Amino acid sequence: MEYRRVGNSGIKVSEISLGAWLTFGETLGLEETEACLRVAIDNGINFIDMADVYAHGEAERVVGQALKNLGVRRQDMVLSSKVYWPMSDNVNDRGLSRKHIFESIHQSLKRLGTDYLDFYFCHRYDPETPLEEVVRAMDDLVHQGKILYWGTSVWSAQQISDAVDLAKSINAYRPQVEQPRYNMFDRHIETEGIMQTCAQNGIGITVFSPLAQGILTGKYLKGIPKDSRAARMPWLSEDEVVSYSTKVEELSVIANELGLSLSQLALAWILRRDEISSVITGASRPEHIVSNVKASGVRLPSDVLATIEVILS
Repeated sequence: MEYRRVGNSGIKVSEISLGAWLTFGETLGLEETEACLRVAIDNGINFIDMADVYAHGEAERVVGQALKNLGVRRQDMVLSSKVYWPMSDNVNDRGLSRKHIFESIHQSLKRLGTDYLDFYFCHRYDPETPLEEVVRAMDDLVHQGKILYWGTSVWSAQQISDAVDLAKSINAYRPQVEQPRYNMFDRHIETEGIMQTCAQNGIGITVFSPLAQGILTGKYLKGIPKDSRAARMPWLSEDEVVSYSTKVEELSVIANELGLSLSQLALAWILRRDEISSVITGASRPEHIVSNVKASGVRLPSDVLATIEVILS
């Protein structure tokens, strides 16, 4: 496993990391989660990404218990969570108000059984809360030692830039990391200036959905099985999966020529960019993790990258 700095900060994360979305605490119980985490840690993964809304808090609870059962030292791990989405019907139990941020971090820490988070993400931009209120709340959490760094997730280039500028103007801790969606079939962070904005401001990027919800594994070429994770994603249609089939087949040929799986090729392609700090992968079985971590350190030749560009265009 190779490690990268998160932007200009001093902290380093594994190139391949593990996320809890749609798996831990939802389809996987404590025993299965523990098995996945054991293999992840044994293979050099040090960054585990979560959110309070994942399985409505259960992902954090299960991961926290699994790490405790495994006897993992807290300082050996980089743990993150997020705040924004509604956690109840309470009118204040959502968004990025100071009230919700402070109450949410306390609940996340309690569920995880830890005193602090390494990263705390604003899970979306909140147009109903003044940006200064958000920045000052995050700055206070850093000063209190409850979080080490704060970041944004799925924010636009302008929103990220505004947060950085505001933090500088009030001498507050600025965001250090952005977590966007990014994969071969979704490159909006390149075209919308998000990647450039992060690079200019020394902000690291930890991406999710690197395999396009499983499309880039090649397993959906014949359709979406009813018992698959993709079947639980209402935004992913059968037609969309089919529309990518030709490109997936062409990319599979390249992967085979390089001695890689299609998934490993897709992950290595993301890591071609220096702006990327880590690729957050999901896993329902330990063998998925063993395969994914092999993408760390893979450097794709320039001619291969050029061929991939033609396929993706």
